[in-house]
Amino acid sequence: MRAPHNAQVPALPSPDDTNDTDEALMLRYAGGELGAFDTLYSRHELAVWRFVFRSVKVQAVADDLLQDVWFAVARNAGSYEVKAKFRTWLFTLAHNRLVDHLRTAKHHASLDASDDDERSLVNTLAADSGFGPVRQLQSREQAAALIAAVEQLPFEQRQAFLLQAEGDLGVQEIAQATGVSFETAKSRLRYARASLRQQLQEFAP
Repeated sequence: MRAPHNAQVPALPSPDDTNDTDEALMLRYAGGELGAFDTLYSRHELAVWRFVFRSVKVQAVADDLLQDVWFAVARNAGSYEVKAKFRTWLFTLAHNRLVDHLRTAKHHASLDASDDDERSLVNTLAADSGFGPVRQLQSREQAAALIAAVEQLPFEQRQAFLLQAEGDLGVQEIAQATGVSFETAKSRLRYARASLRQQLQEFAP
């Protein structure tokens, strides 16, 4: 399994997989079709890696956790049922593995994001038309300020925010992934956004 940030050319799905839903592909993989796993991996590896990396802040650890998440997908394939979107199920696995890791971690290194990492998060957030001043972020200085602001969020708020920004999950899906109520997930997301807006006021138009 490769680390997504080092990938130069993404894996191309076979023509038969191009229009298949994630859920259909996962069921096919559970039935023994290994190529379906490759397609799922190529679709979601980068988003999962970014989600994990922005929480652990150490590239090597993020790489290891990414592998753990996809090994969990493989281990649980036999019991997989379409009860929610595959993406929700996948990020639930990622969140749970991340929580397990952080519970046992002794310390964490500071975030050292590359230009690509910064632009990735900025571009993701810029696509969210409801996030106001973040859409105006363009310079490296502004991107660095955004990364720093996300890092300073309390863990629960940061998880909710990144699950939406990186995982493209809705509030109900965030609640499911983190094991909390809809109102709790909504509240965490609201507080995260309010905090980021406050920290990024100087960049508002």
